[in-house]
Amino acid sequence: MAPRANWKGFLRLSLVTCPVALYPATSDTEKVSFNQINRKTGHRIKYSKVDAETGEEVANEDIMKGYKIDTDTYIEVSKDELDDIALESTRTIEIDEFVPKSDIDGRYLIRPYYLVPDGKVGHDAFAVIRETIRSMNKVAIGRVVLTNREHIIALEPLDKGLMGTLLRYPYEVRSETEYFDDIQDVKITKDMLDLAKHIVEQKSASFEPEQFEDRYEQALIDLINQKRNGLSTKAKPAPKTSGNVINLMDALKRSLASEKEAAPAPAKAKGKKPKKAAAGQREMLLPISGSGKRAAKETAKEAPKKAEKPVRSTARAKKAG
Repeated sequence: MAPRANWKGFLRLSLVTCPVALYPATSDTEKVSFNQINRKTGHRIKYSKVDAETGEEVANEDIMKGYKIDTDTYIEVSKDELDDIALESTRTIEIDEFVPKSDIDGRYLIRPYYLVPDGKVGHDAFAVIRETIRSMNKVAIGRVVLTNREHIIALEPLDKGLMGTLLRYPYEVRSETEYFDDIQDVKITKDMLDLAKHIVEQKSASFEPEQFEDRYEQALIDLINQKRNGLSTKAKPAPKTSGNVINLMDALKRSLASEKEAAPAPAKAKGKKPKKAAAGQREMLLPISGSGKRAAKETAKEAPKKAEKPVRSTARAKKAG
C-alpha cells in the first residue's frame, strides 16, 4: 500500500501552477520497535493525560496549548488563534529563488520528501517546473507548512519527480566556533600525510548503500528469535582495546600493512548474478536443516515459529488508479 501524503497543495513558479502531493522519502516503521510492559503482569503500559496539580485525568477537548512565561504561569493559545496566523504557504509551495546546490550547507538539511503531481491534471505544468530546474542545474527554494510550522524546502529533480528537502533556519544551527576553539593547531609531516593517503586509497570505493547492514537491527532480530525459541542468551564479552596510541607514525604504518593484508583478491570472471528477492519477500532468519523439498517441509513443520525479518522493499507499490 502506498504511503499517505503528508501534505497536499499547489506548486507554483510565477504563473505556472499545478496540484502536488508531498510524501516522506524515508521510513523508520520497518525497524524493530518495542512496547513498554508491566514486568509483574506482562500487560502493556498505558499513559493518561492528567492535571499536574489535581492528578485528575483531562479529556482531549479540554486540552489547549500554553506558552510558559513563569513558574505555573502560561499564555493560553487556542487552535483558532493559531489558524488565524496560518500563512499562504499552507496550501502553496511557491518557488522564491534558485541557488547552486553546493551553496547549501549540509547542517541545514533536515529530511527528504518526494513531490509528485496530485491527480490526473497538472502533469504538464509539473514537467515544465521540473525540467526548468533540471536545465538550470540549480535547486529551487520555496516554503511549505507542515504540522503548523513553516519550513524552507529545497526542490531538485529526481527521475520523473522532485525531491524536496526540508531546511533548517539559521537560528536552529549552532556555530562551530565554540566547539572548535580548543582544537590544537598541530603540524603534520609529509610522511604521515602520505601514509594516511595510502590507507585512504586502500579503503576507497563507490558508495553502495545496499552493501551496509544495520548490525544492531540484526542483533535485535536474532535476540527476539532466540527468546521466542526458548534459547538462552549470553552476554558478549567486552571488546578488547589496544590502549592509547604512543607512536602515531608506527600506528599509521601498521594500519597500512593491515589494510593491504585485508585487500580482496582480484575479481574473477563474472558469473550469473543471483536472483534478487521479490519486493516484499520475507527472509527466514534461521536456516532449515536437511536437504531436498521433503526434508525442508518436515523441518518447517517441526520448527517453532520464528520472528521474521521486517520487509524492506526497494520500491513502493503504485497507488491504485
